[in-house]
Amino acid sequence: MRSIWKGAVSFGLVSVPVKLYAATESHDISFRQVHAKDGGRIRYQRVCSLDGEEVAYADIAKGYETEDGRMVVLDDEDFAELPASSSREISVEKFVPREQIDPMWLEKSYYLEPDKAAAKPYALLREALKEADRVAVVTVSIRTRMTTAVLRVYGDVIVMQTMMWPDEIRKPDFATLGATEDAAKPQELKMARLLVETLAGDYDADEFEDDYQQALEALVEAKLEGGEVKAAPEEKKETGEVVDLLAALQRSVDAAKSSRGETTASEEEAEKPAAKKTGTKTAAKKSTAKKSPAKKTPAKKPAAKKTAAKKKAS
Repeated sequence: MRSIWKGAVSFGLVSVPVKLYAATESHDISFRQVHAKDGGRIRYQRVCSLDGEEVAYADIAKGYETEDGRMVVLDDEDFAELPASSSREISVEKFVPREQIDPMWLEKSYYLEPDKAAAKPYALLREALKEADRVAVVTVSIRTRMTTAVLRVYGDVIVMQTMMWPDEIRKPDFATLGATEDAAKPQELKMARLLVETLAGDYDADEFEDDYQQALEALVEAKLEGGEVKAAPEEKKETGEVVDLLAALQRSVDAAKSSRGETTASEEEAEKPAAKKTGTKTAAKKSTAKKSPAKKTPAKKPAAKKTAAKKKAS
């Protein structure tokens, strides 16, 4: 594993340098949206909903939409004014009974590994938590934002679990809950307790398996072995923004030329092969066209008129 954060756990005058590791990972198989015909990946453009134009990443900002539909646009300078913390300290605020921390509040889990020189204070904190049967409520800054978390013991390692803020927990406001009060009859409740006792036991994670993932992996493997694979052609490594921008500009130029009756770029490209086949003939026509203006025919006509006039005079 690779550590994602370095800091120190501080409680009282004791400081324990630690490294932070993600304690969980997802094994879900990820899918990509592809063209069913040839397996090519589907691309999405960043298009403005107002003008219909594609927007570059550099021109994208964060916006907060109010309940009445207004949009507040925030830039980097606005975020720089917000309170942020870059502290590398996991500060213990309280040691509280485990049962006071509802699992609903817990968010992400991380392993804490002690530095080589911090083995003793790390063990001291771990054993103290075990004996007291408590968890440590801490404040910590991860990615510049302060949050609350708890430290608890998991085997031989201390685990930090970040917590959600109280206003992030939704209240179960259901009208039908009132109808459940005193709904169970004594005899029914007795049978329910008997069922609980019958199914009572200890949790063993090995008794459960993700049969959907196993079946999906077997399906993919069978298709691979059966040759049911679409070999999509290699995609050009050009950036989509530049290509799309050039294409849009070219279409605009062609549209403008077409409206004026001029030859578009696509028509010019279509004419190139024909020009190559004629070769010297085309060149000969061009040279003839250039020589014809040299015959000063318009200048001779006035001279002929003058000669005719002299004959009449005689």
